[in-house]
Amino acid sequence: MPVRDRLPVITGAVLLAFSLVRFVVGFFVEFRLPVMGWLPLPVMSLLAAYACFRAWRRTDLDVATRRFWRQAMCCCVLLAVTVSINARDALGSEGGFQRISTLAACLYMVILGFAVWALLRLPAWERSRSEWVRFGLDTGIILITTGVLIWHFSLTRTAAWASQTGTALPVLAIAMVASVSMIAFTKVAFAGAGELDRRAMHLLSFGTGAAAASASLMPFLESRPQLNTGFLAVPIATFCAQLSALRQTQSAGDARAARPVPRRFSMVPYLAVAGMDAMLLGTDITRSTEGRTIAAATVAITALVVVRQITTLRENTRLLETVDANLRQLRDYQVQLAHQVRHDTLTEIANRASFEEQVTRQLAAGEEFLVALLDLDDFKVVNDRLGHGTGDALLKAVSRRLHDRLRDVDTVARLGGDEFTLLLPGLTGDEAATLLQRLVRAVQEPLLIEGHEMVPRISIGVTASMPGDTPGELLRRADVAMYAAKNAGGARWAWFDPAMDRLADQDARLGADLRQALARDELRVLYQPIVELPHGGIVGVEALLRWRHARHGDVSPAVFIPLAERNGTIIELGRWVFEQVVAQTAAWQRQYGTAAPGRVSVNVSARQLREPGFVEEIAAAVRTAGVDPGVLVAEVTETAVLGTGAALEAIRDLSTLGIRVALDDFGTGQSSLSLLVDCPVHVLKVDKSFVDGVTTSSPQAVIVDNLIGITSGLRIQAVAEGVETADQARRLHQVGYRYAQGFHFARPMTGEDVGRLLRPAVPG
Repeated sequence: MPVRDRLPVITGAVLLAFSLVRFVVGFFVEFRLPVMGWLPLPVMSLLAAYACFRAWRRTDLDVATRRFWRQAMCCCVLLAVTVSINARDALGSEGGFQRISTLAACLYMVILGFAVWALLRLPAWERSRSEWVRFGLDTGIILITTGVLIWHFSLTRTAAWASQTGTALPVLAIAMVASVSMIAFTKVAFAGAGELDRRAMHLLSFGTGAAAASASLMPFLESRPQLNTGFLAVPIATFCAQLSALRQTQSAGDARAARPVPRRFSMVPYLAVAGMDAMLLGTDITRSTEGRTIAAATVAITALVVVRQITTLRENTRLLETVDANLRQLRDYQVQLAHQVRHDTLTEIANRASFEEQVTRQLAAGEEFLVALLDLDDFKVVNDRLGHGTGDALLKAVSRRLHDRLRDVDTVARLGGDEFTLLLPGLTGDEAATLLQRLVRAVQEPLLIEGHEMVPRISIGVTASMPGDTPGELLRRADVAMYAAKNAGGARWAWFDPAMDRLADQDARLGADLRQALARDELRVLYQPIVELPHGGIVGVEALLRWRHARHGDVSPAVFIPLAERNGTIIELGRWVFEQVVAQTAAWQRQYGTAAPGRVSVNVSARQLREPGFVEEIAAAVRTAGVDPGVLVAEVTETAVLGTGAALEAIRDLSTLGIRVALDDFGTGQSSLSLLVDCPVHVLKVDKSFVDGVTTSSPQAVIVDNLIGITSGLRIQAVAEGVETADQARRLHQVGYRYAQGFHFARPMTGEDVGRLLRPAVPG
């Protein structure tokens, strides 16, 4: 604290000490300079006014608090004037220092009223009804107690007081100080006072109470005319006010006071009862009016204390009931939380943590069991086509079907996404096969979700526990077996075989080699002609990617294309293939003109269609090569564009660019006919599995015969894939097919070989 701020406080403390010492010594010694007892009073009042002025000047306080300190400053200034008047009256009187004029007495009461009014104007914290009831009871107890004390010690001696001081007004002033100020400060202490510092408020309360107690000693100074209770009351009140204002000034920049916690236990009622009992013991109850009055007051206070205690007990009972209710709710939350920790939030079956815990227990017990990993086939298609809400509903339905078909000792859990896992204890191989086959059939039963009929399929991988296993190792083996089931066509289950690990390792190594294939110049693009029936003239070609591995030789597209889809390499490979195709198409058009292939098809994967910026890349490549986009055909599978997701939007954007769209392997996926309406299809390629049976009386032949009618009606070109014999070509032409592709006409070949086939069509 700077010296400038410490000096007023030090001065006030010195003057307070001087006043206290002089008052005590005055009981034994009569001073020659009586004015010295009065001089510190106006000085200390002005010091308090200065401190209140500094608190009022703090702009970071709220309006109500600043207003209170401004009013306190005015009270202190008025007090300096009043004690000066009181000193003049006392020094000029022959009756001693205890004489007080009517003007001074009135001014003291004005100061008191103004201070209490300022205090009551401060904002109070909001309180409950029971808290206000306790406040009212405490106020009644204080009023009765202070009233009896004032009556006993002061009002009963009014005549002596009037002869001693020259007026009865001080009696009224003391009564008001003792009652009104006590009520005011009780209210502030109980209800709070906005941003008024609580320690500052306590200092004010102490100063006012001490001043009131000091002033009430006047009747006991009758034999000491050289003393005045003002020598104690004014220094104590003003110094406490000075400290209070200083405290407010120093804490004004601190965090605002929080709402005080209400105290249900208060010593005030019990102190009041104790005080009244003490007075009662010293009074003759039966022989004096004073004794009967004190007895009646004691009974009244005791009754109020009892009512207050009952009110507190009732509130405590309500609080205990609230606590019990909260504890019950907390226990319910704990049960719910424990359930959520161990269960999947979507399907309400066990989650991964719960499953691994159960597997760990089974392993520790040394019991034999099976672990199965299940995955929905083509689940992403459902999400993309029908939305995640429908996908979630499908997951719930599948989880119910799995749960309902298992034994009580079995456990089904959801690992996440569309993956489920089973814990199957105590099953032999044949029993497990029967159970798993039953699960596959149960899941594949048709179901209706939000108006959509679905036939979900699952692939399952199974492994048996072995000594030394961990939950992670069991799930890994089951996952390897599950992917083997998927690669075999899905909708089936497969046992884990150690050979699968070797195949998985080979797959991983092959995937790493595939990432380097472009840099090693191991990839090439071949073209298979698409011919017009019946004469076999070339009308277009399909671009096919081939990989000649440096160590393994030619790797089948059936092996490396799915591998590229899984590890994401398909994005880079597809970009490279398209660049090669548009460059080759531009070369053919420059060299062969109108004899160049009128249709060049490129396979586009589902991963490419979902890749951001894919359509922009295609458009840029076509512009750079200077190729007519109408020559290019994007071949996509049904599952790649099934639905209304990003893939279908990409197909529509390609069509807007002028690139035609071919639906490849038609008939092998789901909801094929709806795609002919939803998707901008220009070419439909009938899968080889249907073409193989076209020359027999087979269901495939019926499908092939009827598809041509559908495509003709929709003005879609139909291309039969996988034509390997002349009989197939002839039969296809008879039922209406005009375009075909297969080994019967030509095998995939290089661009140069295609050029040699085109050369005869070029005018000499």
